[in-house]
Amino acid sequence: MRKADARMKGARMKLMESAVAATVGIGAVVFFALRPGDATAQAPTDGAYPARSIRMIVPFPPGGTADVLGRIAARRMETHFGQSVIVDNRPGASGHVGAEIAARAAGDGYTMMIGTIGIHAAHRLYRKLPYNPETDLQPIMVYAENPNVLVVNPSVPVKTVAEFLALARSRPGELNFGTAGPGSSIHMVTELFMLASGVRMNHIPYKGSGPALADLVGGQIQLIFENAPTAQPFVQSGRLRALAVTGARRAPSLPELPTLEEAGVKGAVATSWFSIAITRAAPVALVERLNAQIRQILARPDAADEFNRLSITLIAGTPAEARKFFAEESEKWSRVIAVAKIQLD
Repeated sequence: MRKADARMKGARMKLMESAVAATVGIGAVVFFALRPGDATAQAPTDGAYPARSIRMIVPFPPGGTADVLGRIAARRMETHFGQSVIVDNRPGASGHVGAEIAARAAGDGYTMMIGTIGIHAAHRLYRKLPYNPETDLQPIMVYAENPNVLVVNPSVPVKTVAEFLALARSRPGELNFGTAGPGSSIHMVTELFMLASGVRMNHIPYKGSGPALADLVGGQIQLIFENAPTAQPFVQSGRLRALAVTGARRAPSLPELPTLEEAGVKGAVATSWFSIAITRAAPVALVERLNAQIRQILARPDAADEFNRLSITLIAGTPAEARKFFAEESEKWSRVIAVAKIQLD
């Protein structure tokens, strides 16, 4: 039994690693320990920023889109700044473990994070959190968005959304869907789909979409509304079957897939979006400066090409635009949380 468990664990790890490698071709995961001196560092005032390594917290394990986007940003910032930008995966509580670390960091610009719907707009799902995402974090920008893809294990006997709906309605509460955790963007999109379609399915939360995808390929769960960038390698290799995308338009890299609206599910249009955020302790002038620099980095033509290949829409707006967007999205997803009656401690 122990040997079988070890083999299963090894297979899951290989699947998670392949998702990262197939999507962006980035190398090994690097973990970063906060140096004691960093906690008392002050915001740079002499213009010599950055003078040392930058920490990019990804509040999910390797293999998901937040991780992919964190590594793209880190790689491009590293080239631009001439300093290392080290990705620090800190999964747990649907991103809130890593987000709290970022919120408690010094306001010197040397710790940033990749934020998500779950952190900025669906945090009211939790009755209690040890920090307040609205007051303890601030956006540098809304970074990017992408549609989700309804993907199923090939053993599920459906090839269209209509067939999937018929199956789900004939077996209410029996199909298991995976997510990156309660309140994650994948969870919220699936709840919206269930409200729009009237089907009921069983939620299996994971600590990130990488582990969820591994179990989906292994047949432990039946489906996931995965982000397009990390779903693509599994669909293209035949390990998973894609049925539709959740965006308002078809995904450029998966043009054969209909949208849910085209497939007859009205009111389920949604995308997963991601921020680059920082502690509220960072001065406004520093946040504006980081925003300008990162927008310059992401404005290069080769960056647009990279995002297009992954069906990611680059947004890279201003901090003010991000705050307005957060408020709108928080209202939207709070309604879904209320109607779906989902609440966690």
